Amino acid sequence: MDPADQRQDAEQAAYWRANTRLIAVLAAIWLVVTFVPAIFARDLDFTLFGAPFSFWVAAQGAPIVYVLLSWFYERRMDRLDRRRRGDDDV
Repeated sequence: MDPADQRQDAEQAAYWRANTRLIAVLAAIWLVVTFVPAIFARDLDFTLFGAPFSFWVAAQGAPIVYVLLSWFYERRMDRLDRRRRGDDDV
């Protein structure tokens, strides 16, 4: 195998490792935001802005975190893609 091909294969593997790691971290955050407040809803028995905290997390907090996760994934993958293409403005 040509050394250039080996380098390209190594770069491809590193790219997918970074992508997979990012997806795993963001999926773990999604899991925590989705299920932890529901599991501990009785323990989260205090009010925030006049509503029970567990209700606030379900109605406002979780969707905001989901949008932020999507935004962060887009930004990070754009940076990884530019680095992979070899753009200088990374």
